[in-house]
Amino acid sequence: MIAAGAAALLTLGVVSPAGADPARASQGVEDRTAAQIAALQEIKRSLSGAESKLDSALVVEQRRRANAGALNRVPAVQTGVKVQSGNTVLVDIRAHKVSDDLVNAVLAAGGGVRAVSVEGRTVRAQVPLGSLTRLAGRGDVRRVETAVEAKTFHKQDPKNTAQAPAKEDKARDVEARTREALASVSAAATTGEGDRAHAADTARDEFRVTGTGVKLCALSDGIDSLAASQASGELPANVEVLPGQEGSGDEGTAMLEILHDIAPNASLGFATAFNGDASFADNIRGLRFELGCDVIVDDVLYFNESPFQDGVIARAVDAVAADGALFFSSAGNEGNVADRTSGHWEGQFVDSGVGIGRFAGTAHDFNPDPGAKQVVNPLSESSGNVPVTLFWSDPLGSSFNDYDLYLVNAQGSVVAFSQGVQDGTQDPYERLNTPASSAGLRLAVVKFRGEDQYLSLSALGGRFKDSTGAKGFATPGVTRGHSAAKGAISVAAAPAADPLPFDLEPGDPANPRGPFPGAFDGSQKPERFTSDGPRRVFFAPDGSAAPEVRQKPDLTAADGVSTSVPGFDPFFGTSAAAPNAAAIAGLILSGNPGLSPADVREALTATAVDIAEAGVDNRTGAGIVRADLALAYTGASPQPLARAQRPSVVNDSDGSQYLKPGTTSTVTVPVINNGDGTAASTSLVLTTPTAGVTIAPRSKHYGNIEVGQTVTNTFKVSVPSGVRVGSAIRLDTRVTYSGSTSPTTASFTLNVGEPSRDVKTFSYTGPVLAIPDNSPLGATVPIEVTGVGSASKIALSIDGTQCTPNTDGSTTVGIDHTFVGDLVGTLTTPNGVSATVFQRNGSTGSNLCQVVFDDSAARAFSTVTSANAPFTGTWRPTTPLGALLEQPADGTWTFKVVDTAAADRGSIRAVSLKINGYI
Repeated sequence: MIAAGAAALLTLGVVSPAGADPARASQGVEDRTAAQIAALQEIKRSLSGAESKLDSALVVEQRRRANAGALNRVPAVQTGVKVQSGNTVLVDIRAHKVSDDLVNAVLAAGGGVRAVSVEGRTVRAQVPLGSLTRLAGRGDVRRVETAVEAKTFHKQDPKNTAQAPAKEDKARDVEARTREALASVSAAATTGEGDRAHAADTARDEFRVTGTGVKLCALSDGIDSLAASQASGELPANVEVLPGQEGSGDEGTAMLEILHDIAPNASLGFATAFNGDASFADNIRGLRFELGCDVIVDDVLYFNESPFQDGVIARAVDAVAADGALFFSSAGNEGNVADRTSGHWEGQFVDSGVGIGRFAGTAHDFNPDPGAKQVVNPLSESSGNVPVTLFWSDPLGSSFNDYDLYLVNAQGSVVAFSQGVQDGTQDPYERLNTPASSAGLRLAVVKFRGEDQYLSLSALGGRFKDSTGAKGFATPGVTRGHSAAKGAISVAAAPAADPLPFDLEPGDPANPRGPFPGAFDGSQKPERFTSDGPRRVFFAPDGSAAPEVRQKPDLTAADGVSTSVPGFDPFFGTSAAAPNAAAIAGLILSGNPGLSPADVREALTATAVDIAEAGVDNRTGAGIVRADLALAYTGASPQPLARAQRPSVVNDSDGSQYLKPGTTSTVTVPVINNGDGTAASTSLVLTTPTAGVTIAPRSKHYGNIEVGQTVTNTFKVSVPSGVRVGSAIRLDTRVTYSGSTSPTTASFTLNVGEPSRDVKTFSYTGPVLAIPDNSPLGATVPIEVTGVGSASKIALSIDGTQCTPNTDGSTTVGIDHTFVGDLVGTLTTPNGVSATVFQRNGSTGSNLCQVVFDDSAARAFSTVTSANAPFTGTWRPTTPLGALLEQPADGTWTFKVVDTAAADRGSIRAVSLKINGYI
């Protein structure tokens, strides 16, 4: 694919029938233009076997840099490939199988790995341009592409062209807002217009449900301002993030605030969607299968997501939906036919008989009138800087039909084009970007070779519009990708309060207004930019024929809502609508534990308020969600959530706090009710699978436990005399009570014996190890532990002889790094159990030196700021190291540090484990 700048000269528009001038090689095309396109097509025809596996933009960029004369017939060609320092480019290496050998080959080629997805069979890497053909020639490599890009659906004024702040400036701003929030005694949460417009506040009051027992998780760009939102009370302290998947940006923070506004007692989780499409799919699965998320929401579209077949991301959505999760996704901000805001056309290819260049085949005729031909589709003057995608109805990874895409300006110049090779192993996909100056832009689709296929042409964020000499043709169905998956609930947008404060394009009708401080009713109008459906699908995920038409979007929810996140106040777009709908689903589950995803979807759609065409329509789906109506439909009751807490021990023989061989201890087990209702008739059953250990009695009655109350009871636990000191005893709890969330279970491990006060230190003794910049591979050092047996306590020490704040690579600190806020550190036992030690804390501060991570520390390392640098002292880790005590201590431990952002570097120099055994 070639996706960029000025290239050749072309005049395309309304043309006469093909037979009018048979002597001309290309009807409607100037001779010089035909020659220029022919030169590019000659390159396409001359590709080697390895080059045919490369994105054609990469091939042209390679040849131009290797031999400037190679493109002398198209001297102005710009490929759009973003070549960075060292002549490197960011690519997605699509493999038949991702192996260590492939990753090592990327590293040997001078590449920097950015993401690895075994499930998605993709390595994203920054690789020297000259090394790409050699990598593509490997037998395990299927294709090498310019890294596929993505967008979120935050609707912003296109005239706002301010650049994103530098990493350092953003970090300083977040720190300043965090300090200000912590210092404020009167900080108050922002008003949730969506909460009111959806009548979610009314629903919480009436049904007394708040999200108890439900985990809501988001995927977006990043959560840079998470600490600031937590400090100001906009978010709770316990947002769980997939390790190393914090991302960059703040749309995720804003989405989490929306979730928390509507379901304030729900647990929250996050992972970025911006490490590539395969990584996005991995993180969807990770949120469900690792973090246990009940409801997942995202607001992202990758440009290569097919409209005609579920790709890697959609398959991940269907996988978590099949496992019982609810998945909500933004329908998109790409416009619709009803509001005349769409830049989408789809339909069967119609051969115009108009040739485009000597080798380039024939152009598609957009005009359905049999008496006329039009081989271009004109874009509006506001369609600059938008991605344009072309798909056709071949299965993914096996397209034998070859189509190309051209963008022409008012002067007849081809200003961008995409003409990748499709010869049976590639995706049916081409993409280009429109330039900033968009006057008179027109799109042409050319069949280079093959059969007439069904096409999908989308100017994402642009609009097809009549222009001089050409009519704009648009059709419904711009929404696509994983939002249109069967397992997804696709969400359109309607304003909660004030209208979008700018025109979509000059001369457009006024944007609609929302009901705030009232609630949505049938008079509400949807946002004029919301994407329309339906979604026509041709293939099953395996590529077999499975034609169907999917009704999309499914529902509508509020945008234009307030958050505390800079740049997202107010927050417009289907990016804001999707989390509002997802949070209401969380309330339904909270009041109805165990309700099936199908029942939740039925409640949302059956009670949705119709706001557009009568009945289900292709702009708003079933209508706009109302929390009070949905909960009235399902019924709901405040649910208790009684859970056992960690037991405490008093040894009956010596009064110590330890289980010991041959003794009986009194074990106190607390139960706390963190739910919305009383836990009536609560009982706890305490058992153990550990041989020889006895518990009496087996169960105890805890009575009624009110909301927020903790009740304790005691059990006698007897340990046989032959049990080895340091061995682990597992206690399993089962709490039953009156309520749908009953029972809850938990397991706790208590070690036999009295911990030793003697601390044994085991240090990393290898060489200084550089931490790869912006790479998930990270740097891993081994720490050998011997002679301990079982550990009673573990602390991790980042050592150093002299703590210095210099940012030039200090040789006296344990970890030198110029931006500690980029780093994620994990400690792993010999048996493979891991704990996250620190997770992107410290902002712009540099260097870790004489830092001890200890579960008993008074302060959490997550609270540090750059003012604490160089980082010293004793801090609590991100996740307790005590979770590692269940494993035998002897063996090889590993400590890994990953740098998750670009431009800063450092090394691991000195690190050690401090381990207590048992007496």
